[in-house]
Amino acid sequence: MPKLIIFYARPPFTLAFLLPPIFRWSYLKKWVFFMRRTGLAKTIIISVLFLLSAVIFIETTPAAEPFFQKGICYVTWEKERYASAHSDKSLEMLAQTGAEWVQIVTTYYQDNYDTKRIFPTEKTPSDKSLIHVIRRAHQLGIKVMLKPHIDLLNESDGLYRGDIGFQTETDWQAWFLEYQNFILHYARLAQESGVELFSIGTELCFASQKTSFWQEDIIPQIRKVYKGKLTYAANWDEYKNVCFWDALDYVGIDAYFPLTKKSNPDYAEIKAGWIKWADEIEEWQKRINKPIIFSEIGYRSCAFAAATPWEYSSSEGLNLEIQADCYKAALEVLSQRLWCKGLYWWYWKPSVYAGGPANRDFIPQNKPAETVLTYYYRGLSFAKLSQ
Repeated sequence: MPKLIIFYARPPFTLAFLLPPIFRWSYLKKWVFFMRRTGLAKTIIISVLFLLSAVIFIETTPAAEPFFQKGICYVTWEKERYASAHSDKSLEMLAQTGAEWVQIVTTYYQDNYDTKRIFPTEKTPSDKSLIHVIRRAHQLGIKVMLKPHIDLLNESDGLYRGDIGFQTETDWQAWFLEYQNFILHYARLAQESGVELFSIGTELCFASQKTSFWQEDIIPQIRKVYKGKLTYAANWDEYKNVCFWDALDYVGIDAYFPLTKKSNPDYAEIKAGWIKWADEIEEWQKRINKPIIFSEIGYRSCAFAAATPWEYSSSEGLNLEIQADCYKAALEVLSQRLWCKGLYWWYWKPSVYAGGPANRDFIPQNKPAETVLTYYYRGLSFAKLSQ
């Protein structure tokens, strides 16, 4: 709808372009000089000041189009891989899908879910390699989200980063101090490298419930050193429990929602599963009124990919079409939701030889899923972008 807008201005700059030539400042000065000689200067000056102090007009131009983060997660667990020629070439291939954003992942570690020291290992990308890959992405015209992770070295009991937790407040304080040092290191690197979006954490399901640490310490300290946009990547079963979304720019959801309960579902069933989750997220989003990005979304190339998309290791049979159907369903459903501002597909490897027709992993490279992704990212005009 047209909007009624009142502009208040100080001449001669703000409103000059709105006035007909006869009312522009150079003409007004000549008018005043002339009217002084005629005795009507006072009347004319008052009239002109009124015109310049309040101009009311009907705005008919459409609102600026919102942008959609057509993203892919770019991941390595090698120290210098991001700086390699293989990575440079793989990143070029990623850009050819039509992706406009890349999420660059780096990982620190702690020994167990209840240990407090957070540290890099030989699997942690070096700062030099991170700076290289960020610069290379920018050279290709791709915007960057930097997303630091924490993983457990000991996962023998089936636990993961979401299980990090402590019994006493003293232990929590000690862990958050370690975490702050870790995350501020990457926030500074992100600022120095011109990173457009920074994730303050990923799937820390227990730790994210310690709201005061995030609101009073972690987020304010990050804001001091990093001036870009912030998100937090909540697990699919965590996002409703996070209480510091108001301090961030985007809600991030790692979207490993189960879409069905059976293996080898058809496309209609997969899409129906996504519609159900999208409707639920939409009702929740109305309450918090924040834009949402899916900071991770991905599926393996195997029979139960739609039923248990969070699982890594599996002996299930290869099924490339299930992965492609899951990609298509998510893209079709989520592209119609105005609150959804981006997708980051898990994951693209810094190797031109990754994936392929015999690969059951999440990787879309050299599979039908890559074809689907490219079709939507390069060919689809998202509904939200035309409204």
